[in-house]
Amino acid sequence: MRASSALDSGPRQQAGGAGADPSGRLPAVLSGPWPALGHDGRLIVFAHVDQAVLRWTENSPGGPGWSGPDTLPAKGVTHLSVAQGRNRYVHLLGRRVRGSADEPPAVDLLYAVQYQAGRPLTEWRSAGNPHAKRERTALMGAPVAAVNPAGTLHVFVTTAEGRVALRREDSQGRWEPWADLKVAAALDTPAVAVTSAGHVGVLAPALTGALSWQQREPGAALERGHDLPVVPLPGSATGVETSPGRITYVLTDVRSGGIVTARPGEWPVPVGGNPGDGRHAALTTVLDGYPCMVLAHRDADGRIVLGVCPAEDERNGVWWIDTTTPCLGDPVLVLDGFGRVVVLAVSPDGTLILARQEEGPGLTLGDWRRI
Repeated sequence: MRASSALDSGPRQQAGGAGADPSGRLPAVLSGPWPALGHDGRLIVFAHVDQAVLRWTENSPGGPGWSGPDTLPAKGVTHLSVAQGRNRYVHLLGRRVRGSADEPPAVDLLYAVQYQAGRPLTEWRSAGNPHAKRERTALMGAPVAAVNPAGTLHVFVTTAEGRVALRREDSQGRWEPWADLKVAAALDTPAVAVTSAGHVGVLAPALTGALSWQQREPGAALERGHDLPVVPLPGSATGVETSPGRITYVLTDVRSGGIVTARPGEWPVPVGGNPGDGRHAALTTVLDGYPCMVLAHRDADGRIVLGVCPAEDERNGVWWIDTTTPCLGDPVLVLDGFGRVVVLAVSPDGTLILARQEEGPGLTLGDWRRI
């Protein structure tokens, strides 16, 4: 696997929106980038900055030109999560803080939807919060969302008491009441994944292990599974379907400091690495005719590191490569409109960069380009 560290210095699409200066630098990114794929095969990338969400859109499927960033107001939103379903609608979830110096802050969740690439975002609406008392809402965690193949939005959040609460839409798109997943030991926002058949899986870090839930049938209630004997670093875990109906979680193990993969009902597998304190990225794709899992993270030295292994065969080793490319925050992975792997990140100079898979054996990345 080859991954170039050079930044393309040729002509490029200049960021033209109000969210960046003429050099393409962004305001300080609070979270993201968050990639999505539109109905027409164009990639869309979101980044959360103070009081706004920035959005870039490919000019045509596969690039290389981009338009944006468009500035989408997000007043009061302090955290952002982005989820996309099979219908290609993009759901943005945020945590909003309101109040004055004379009263406790009130925190609730906001959501907005983008239905088509490049089109306006709907207005932000409140999804409420699971707390009955206003003063408890300030201790509510950041939201995370998932969308099943039927288009049902699921929103998860940790409460002031360390519980995991779920709110989801019904078949008519109306919010159901908040459901308590009946734990009191979650330390951080859980990792959520959805299988191609529509089963939602959840993994939350706790002091002595990882708490898990799954559905027996798509749309059914989430049921507690066996705790996994690994302690995830809060904020590090991600989940990806690696075979039909099976979710693999990738996380940083607090005890060893290394990277571990875990599947409910199986022993965790250490796969090495020297990760930083961020979230891992993972996707599955076909390389050289074999289903493979592709990983990405920011290592302890601040550089983007990629990994490849046959799907669910990480016991035989993950092929790691240091791209030598530094970044801020967490790199992310997405498949473009032609099914090619794309790596996205924010560079240290505050610009958005990407590298795209090229033709060749294994995973061969082209030069890094600024958007």
